[in-house]
Amino acid sequence: MVVSAVGFVLVTSMVGEREKVLVLARDVPAGHVFDVGDLRQVEVASETGVVSAADRGRVLGRRARVPLVAGALLAPGQFGGARAFPPKGQSEVAFAIEAGSASPGVVRGDRVAVLEGPGGTATGEREEETAAPVVGTVIGAKAAESPGGVRVVTVLVETGAVRRAAGMEHPRVVVLPADGREAP
Repeated sequence: MVVSAVGFVLVTSMVGEREKVLVLARDVPAGHVFDVGDLRQVEVASETGVVSAADRGRVLGRRARVPLVAGALLAPGQFGGARAFPPKGQSEVAFAIEAGSASPGVVRGDRVAVLEGPGGTATGEREEETAAPVVGTVIGAKAAESPGGVRVVTVLVETGAVRRAAGMEHPRVVVLPADGREAP
């Protein structure tokens, strides 16, 4: 009976420990330099994997490596130095998307596949390379300047896919599930 009471006290004291950690106060695009208004503190029951509020100085002035959403706990791998974006092995590619070739709801943070549209041919590449989609994360989406006009969607892709992406004449953007289990 005494052993059970001691065990209960130990478990409840461990669960009850809370730590002040950093949370995003607003959405932050990849490449954004963190400032005071981007971060806030919350108390959570946490052990590791998040940035302590005491480390706020380590975050301020650094760049976001990935798009982040308001309310998310900040993890150590999500920010870096002045040259942290784009991350090593990845590149930014801007696609000119014609009307009807992407959902108007495509927004920063969406995981997408970019495919060659009808009538498009990537010059100088083999047919199977042309057909392969370019998969990445949207880091910017600019609306068309006129109805039916071209909009620009910027996607963070693996550097090895840049040549294939640059050769797309009529790209189409397809939003993929966030969990990444399907093959585009």
